Amino acid sequence: MTSIIATQADITRFPSDVIVNAANTSLLGGGGVDGAIHRAAGPRLLEATRLLGGARTGEAKMTDAFGIASAERIIHTVGPVYTSQSPAESAELLADCYRNSLALATDFRSIAFPAISTGVYGYPLAEAAAVAVGTIKQWLAEHPDTSLATVTLVAHSAADLRVLEAAL
Repeated sequence: MTSIIATQADITRFPSDVIVNAANTSLLGGGGVDGAIHRAAGPRLLEATRLLGGARTGEAKMTDAFGIASAERIIHTVGPVYTSQSPAESAELLADCYRNSLALATDFRSIAFPAISTGVYGYPLAEAAAVAVGTIKQWLAEHPDTSLATVTLVAHSAADLRVLEAAL
C-alpha cells in the first residue's frame, strides 16, 4: 500500500527517487520551485529541458536529476494559471499534472510534489491541496500495481504544511 504524507522541506534536498518541478511551458527554468530546481540541478538540466520542446498545461515530462543528489529524476509539469480559465477547468488541469506525473513515476519507489500552481500562478493552496490529495488517492486506487511506496507533498512553510495536512 502506498503512503501519502506531507512534510515541510526544501524539495531540492528532499530524498525521493523522483521530485516534481512546477515548471512553466518552456521548461527552461523560472521563479519559485522551478528556479530553485534548475539552480540545484545545474546547467545540464537546462540542456536536457531544451530537448523536450516545452510542455502544455497539465503535461509532464521527465529528465535526470543531474546535480540534485537526493533524487534520480525530475518530472517537469506545467500547472494552470488559476485565473486563465474557469475554476472547474483549472481543477482538471491541475489534476492532470498529478496524474501525468504519477504515471511517469509508477516504476519508482517514491515521488515528492511541491504545491503546483500555488505560487505566482495564483491557485489557492487549500483548493490546490484538495485537488492534489483527491487526484493522488484516485490514481493510486486505479493503479494498485504501481511500485510507488510513498507519495510526499512537500510544503515550503509551516503554514503551508498545515493546509496540506488538513487536506490529507
